[in-house]
Amino acid sequence: MRVAVLTFGCRVNQAESLAIERELYENGATIVDSGAAELVVVNSCSVTATADQGTRQSIRRVARENPAARIVVTGCYATRAPGEVASLPGVVHIVANARKEGVVKEALAAVRAAAPRYVGQGFSPASGLGSTQTCSAGIECPGDGASGRTPHLPLFLGNRTAFTLRVQTGCEEGCSYCVIPFTRGPERSRPPEALADEVRRLESAGYLDVTLTGVHLGSYGRDLEPSTTLPALVDRLLEATAALRLRLGSLEPLDCSPTLVDRAAADGRLAPAFHLPLQHASDHVLRAMRRPYGLDEYDQVVRYVRERVRHASITADVIVGFPGETDDDFDVLARYLAASPLTQLHVFPYSDRPGTEASAMAGKLHGTVVRERARVIREIGAQLAERFRREQAGTVRPALAIDDGMAAVTDNGLRVRLDRAHPRNSRIRVLLGPEAATGCVVESGW
Repeated sequence: MRVAVLTFGCRVNQAESLAIERELYENGATIVDSGAAELVVVNSCSVTATADQGTRQSIRRVARENPAARIVVTGCYATRAPGEVASLPGVVHIVANARKEGVVKEALAAVRAAAPRYVGQGFSPASGLGSTQTCSAGIECPGDGASGRTPHLPLFLGNRTAFTLRVQTGCEEGCSYCVIPFTRGPERSRPPEALADEVRRLESAGYLDVTLTGVHLGSYGRDLEPSTTLPALVDRLLEATAALRLRLGSLEPLDCSPTLVDRAAADGRLAPAFHLPLQHASDHVLRAMRRPYGLDEYDQVVRYVRERVRHASITADVIVGFPGETDDDFDVLARYLAASPLTQLHVFPYSDRPGTEASAMAGKLHGTVVRERARVIREIGAQLAERFRREQAGTVRPALAIDDGMAAVTDNGLRVRLDRAHPRNSRIRVLLGPEAATGCVVESGW
């Protein structure tokens, strides 16, 4: 079966889509572009109105360009507004987040039920299920005989060099603007030994770089019996593998413990890259957002990171135009960001999410004001990114070759163009050139 998986939103969705692709592959599917697919699985996001719109537009595009495709939709938008999603052209089935781990089984069943659309086109939903596959790395991946699932992973599954692994889902933080606790439910962690087995499989399949992600990553292990912590998980996964590098996904500021920062400072196997959502710098706005910290607490965290790991990237999410945000609030935000040690910003103009506390708040700002404020903060973000690149110029950084071998990503998240081609998915050390946009390979295979 020819299958496409389309992903929207955060790294958690990306990780889950990788798992979906893998399970489809292990069941005999061929991963293709959506225009050639018989089944399209859409993993939707609903964190902003723009995310909803992007999902709708993509589904309509697939239905227009590939009218024979059966579209199955999962994710947060499908969970929040299943009626809206079901009304879109080509959609044959909805899978809520609570059932997402069974999305492949439900998708295949839905396509079988809708099979008449493919009469005369040689389509067989069950074709290849349980068959032996050969991974793109040249590794034979025989099925286990009972389920047909393959014990190994194809290198570069979905044309990716690095792998994103979801270790946790759900959130109980209750930020006033966020719909995700309603669509993801309570916090749920995967057992550490199961994750240790997973990273061993990833390393044996050839992956060198794995990002750990979760909806509330820093809460990892609190719900387990016995309970554990994210730093303990990091130590367990590093112990379980020989040379794998781990990266951390988005981490709530108060969950960025000195233990994690010190680990990144001392051990090159935990990447010196931290994504710590700020959302705002005005304590007035932070309280309205129901964020569990003030600016001083946030600033202490990021300055500790900068003090302990001078070369670390520190990125942040920022929401502008939150209901009740005054000119003074915005000035506090702009001034803090410009003087902060942050290295990159992800800027989100505020948009109402149905059912959230913020959607009922007074003091909504006009769209033109929100857009202008977003423009100003994005400009500051560009200046921070440029400053970080200038600071990194002339340094030698570990990196991973990607794409056609003429590009690489450094351990601290900089994408650079190389002076000569290097085998994809190989470790190199790179001397960063001016503005850290280019690099000369000074060592390979380290």
